[in-house]
Amino acid sequence: MTEENKKAPNKNVKGFEESLWDAANKLRGSVESSEYKHIVLSLIFLKFISDKFEKQREKLVADGMGDYVYMVEFYAKDNVFYLPEEARWSFIQKQAKQDDIAVKIDTALHTVEKNNVSLKGALPDNYFSRLGLDSSKLAALIDTINNIDTVANECHMTEEDLVGRVYEYFLGKFAANEGKGGGEFYTPKSVVTLIAEMLEPYKGKIYDPCCGSGGMFVQSLKFIDSHKGSKKNISIYGQEYTSTTHKLAKMNLAVRGINGNLGDVAGDTFFKDQHPDLKADYILSNPPFNQKQWRADNELVDDPRWSGFEVPPTGNANYAWIMHMISKLSENGTAGFVLANGSMSSNTGGEGTIRQKIIENDLVDCMIALPGQLFYTTQIPVCLWFLTKNKKENTELGYRDRQGETLFIDAREMGTMVSRVHKELTTDDIAEIAKTYHGWRGEKKDGNYEDKAGYSKSATLEEIKANDYVLTPGRYVGAAELEDDGIPFEVKMKELSQTLYSQMEQAEELDKAIRQNLEVLGYGK
Repeated sequence: MTEENKKAPNKNVKGFEESLWDAANKLRGSVESSEYKHIVLSLIFLKFISDKFEKQREKLVADGMGDYVYMVEFYAKDNVFYLPEEARWSFIQKQAKQDDIAVKIDTALHTVEKNNVSLKGALPDNYFSRLGLDSSKLAALIDTINNIDTVANECHMTEEDLVGRVYEYFLGKFAANEGKGGGEFYTPKSVVTLIAEMLEPYKGKIYDPCCGSGGMFVQSLKFIDSHKGSKKNISIYGQEYTSTTHKLAKMNLAVRGINGNLGDVAGDTFFKDQHPDLKADYILSNPPFNQKQWRADNELVDDPRWSGFEVPPTGNANYAWIMHMISKLSENGTAGFVLANGSMSSNTGGEGTIRQKIIENDLVDCMIALPGQLFYTTQIPVCLWFLTKNKKENTELGYRDRQGETLFIDAREMGTMVSRVHKELTTDDIAEIAKTYHGWRGEKKDGNYEDKAGYSKSATLEEIKANDYVLTPGRYVGAAELEDDGIPFEVKMKELSQTLYSQMEQAEELDKAIRQNLEVLGYGK
């Protein structure tokens, strides 16, 4: 983000975000709240690409190229989707009060997808017609969305930033309001930001095997932008199991002008891996926690992804996800992902044996224990794993030789409550954790690393072995040192003892007064 963006006022943006949410809530009674996201985000998407189309068409006319306003290639070259008249927002807005507006929206979305190959499978199919929406409520929502000026705004953002922010706001709102079902595709922004800041995905292939709505990709590109990198140096690969969420991910990338390979269709990563030959430089992911019965007893027992390890148990997919990601790493690749805390110590179904092998293969670079209440969807304590295929010295990146070492960070005391039940990592928290990791890796820009009791510890493989291959940071970082107040123990003990005796005498006086009051009331012995 530029300095200009940092200073930009955001009250107007927040205002229309909230007005959009209010408009979406007016659908209550017509559809389930779990459907809001598909309705609202589809309409925002249509408004956004229409605004970009109109802007490009005006530019062609201004440049004296009016004869080319109907030629798809003069839009595609600038990453603008060409839209026939019936697919434009202006058409939808004019027809908003008609009883068949739902049919017209479906037609528009179908037309957009048909005319733009990169959107194949991204947009809802006959979705609005099937819902049987109240047309007046839908018209009110269209009017509200019509007030969003995605091109000429006063917030000094690009249109991708603006619409992307709306997407982020809504996905977070849906997760908070829907509970578990809403959060299956949403990872808290502060957690995603931390993973991106830790891995620093500047160039190469970025992969997420369970990408949800695409938040990991978006944050990776935000990292590149904020550090003056180039999006041209990265390529994106992902996969998502749920069809509607797969569509959300494609739209989320499209509104930000990001090209990514999310597979042709939604599919189970374990049974329908759509990137079988991929070797990724960076993996950022938030797999489903403690996924049960993810395979039958006789399924995937000889899968090459488990090569060199025990077959992961059927009752929990945590280690299946870990090994899948290890199999996808390039020779120098690194992975950062979220898992339930139990993954750091579990011995159920052979998980302890698999973890031991991962540690002995020197793949574990860093483990972070996160504070509770970060997720909208679960109170299960979570942690971050960071794996790497290569801990050897890398002079180009400034990494020292870390072979045989693993960094443990206990961040459970970090974070700030932003609501009664929800906590977020602050910008300073994220910066401190990332700086600790980068300094430990040997990056001079982040200073020299030193262990800090109660917070971080660089442990050897022998120390991890002595702890039965458990990866819980609390086992290694120890307790924070108490600050010495300079008062000798004898003096402090005498003062405390005098305070205690005084309190005991006061207690005796209070007991005596209570007995007297009880006797006066006729409740004596």
